[in-house]
Order: sequence, then C-alpha cells, then structure tokens
Amino acid sequence: MQYRPLGKTDIKVSVMALGCWPFAGGAVWGEQDDNDSIATVHAALDAGINFFDTAEGYEEGKSERVLGQGLKGRRHEAVIATKVSPNHLAAEDVMLACERSLRNLGTDYIDLYQIHWPSRAGLPQRAAKAAMGSGGSSSGREVPLPETIEALERLKKVGKIRAIGVSNFARQDLGHAVRLTDIESDQIPYSLIWRAIEYEIKPLCTKNKVGIICYSPLAQGLLTGRYRSADDVPEGLARTRLFSNKRPMARHDDPGCEKEAFEAIRKIQKVADRLGEPMANVALAWIRQRRGVMSFLVGARTPDELKRNLPTLDVKLDSATSRELARITEPIKRKIGKNADPWNSNNRMR
Repeated sequence: MQYRPLGKTDIKVSVMALGCWPFAGGAVWGEQDDNDSIATVHAALDAGINFFDTAEGYEEGKSERVLGQGLKGRRHEAVIATKVSPNHLAAEDVMLACERSLRNLGTDYIDLYQIHWPSRAGLPQRAAKAAMGSGGSSSGREVPLPETIEALERLKKVGKIRAIGVSNFARQDLGHAVRLTDIESDQIPYSLIWRAIEYEIKPLCTKNKVGIICYSPLAQGLLTGRYRSADDVPEGLARTRLFSNKRPMARHDDPGCEKEAFEAIRKIQKVADRLGEPMANVALAWIRQRRGVMSFLVGARTPDELKRNLPTLDVKLDSATSRELARITEPIKRKIGKNADPWNSNNRMR
C-alpha cells in the first residue's frame, strides 16, 4: 500500500480509501448487512487501507455508526474522514454536528472534518455583514464561509478534529477557504471520463497543497466495462451530465455526450486489453498517478468486493500510456467544460 501526506499535515493516508456510504444501505444502496460492512472494514485494515470516508448525511449517521463498530479495538490504525452537512454550517450547528459524529463513530477525535457541500447560494443581511467583518469579500452563501471556518478552527484547537477539509468546492469557494485557514483536502468527482476539475480546481489545489480526494473514480461503474451502451446503464446511474437530459431521472439541461463517452470507453478497453489488465484497474491506475491526487475512494459492501479493487495498486502506467488515455477522453473533457457538478447544469460548485 502506498501512503501520502494529508495535505500539509504529517498524517499519512493510504492512496486507496474506503468510501463507507454503502454501509448506510437505505434508498441509495438498498439492503446492506451490517456484519458484511464491519467485515469489509476489517479486510481494508488488513490490506493496509487506513483511510475511511463517511458523512453524517449518509442515512442520518448510519454509515458513521457502522464504521465506528468496524473500528472498535482498531481505531488507532485508522484515519477517519467525515463530513458536516450543508444545512449544519452555522457555527452552533457545526459544533453540534461534530459531537453527533463523534458519538456515532465511537471516538473522541475526527482526523479530517470536511464541509460536505458549500452553503446554499444566497446572501442574507447577517451573512453580508459577517463576511465584510472578516476582512475578506463575501462568499455569496447563505451561511458565510468565515463563520463555518471559525467553528472548525475552534474544534481543531480543542482537539475534536485534527484537520479541516472541504468537499465539492470549486475555484471560488476553495479560493476563499484557503485564504481563511489551512484546507488540507478537497473531495471532488474525478475520473478518466470526468475531468472537469482539471481546468481550474486541480491547479488551485496543487498551488495551495490541498490534497485531492477523488470520488466516483470509476464513473459509477462506466469504467469497469460493465455497460456496452448508454441504454444499458440503469436509470439511477444514467442521470449525470454525461447522459442526455431526456433520461428519466436527469435533472440537468445538458444534451450529454453519450456517443463520445462510449466511444472513449471502447478505446480505453482496447488499451486495457493491450496491457492485459481489467479496464477498472487501468482507470484507477491513471487517476492514482495524476499530480495532486492524494487518495481515491472505492466503495465496497463486502470483503470480496474490496479485494477485487486491490490489484490496481500493482498497475503502473508509463507516461506514454497515460497521455494516450488522456487523449482518448479529451473530447469528453471539452464538452463537459469547467462545471465539475456531475448532476446539475446550474453548477452548485462555484
């Protein structure tokens, strides 16, 4: 297992992290056996994975509680990342949310506490005054970012959290955040066929030594070769901006780039066949080797699912192959543009 620094801290995190949202089950993931989830946590630790990502918003803390059970007796081996929800970003709410997460996780400290999404757009009078009083420009958010950051710094000062991170922050919000405090990570969608962060977000992260945590590194299964065409993809997955806005569950206005996406997937498969590796291993190796990437999330519901992802750590792409894969997906990158929000044309990531 390879380990990388968490931002500018001396905390080391495994390059492969376990995304624990599936442990929540519920409407998104369906029925999930807690014993399977706990066994998956143990299998991850045994494989050298020390980085676990969850959130209070995953089925009202269910994911956190199950992760906490899985880490009983082994907390010292783990780096826990969790997130405060966008409706809990006022100062008092941040403090209360942190205490709930600590109880859920069965620990007295959180290694990385992340803002899950920026506060909703909007600028009430109190927000404007608070933002101007901070000495910086207003973020144009319902809860001004300085208020949230100040609460996070208080939590860090008393030892409740060790590091501050963000999730789904784009150029404007991330630029504001790094002027206010040390931001150690930005968790953002990034894969071989979803490269929107490369325009503005990734360069800003690199400049400020903000580690990138990649979610959806396999583009919700598209980069496993599981689907031969857009029509094979289940409705619940065929709703990102890669797909037509006429798909049943789409909530964006984009025409999509289904033709380009599946043409690229076929070409990626040919590269993988040439290398003698599954497409998923090649796609994860590509993302792992990108500059600025600290860690990428894999979701697993059982130890067997987790083990299927581990061989990618042995795959190393030479620079020519990495460039070839980037060229294959360049038409998608151009068509998607700078909006890193996979689901909405009206970008929530500013």
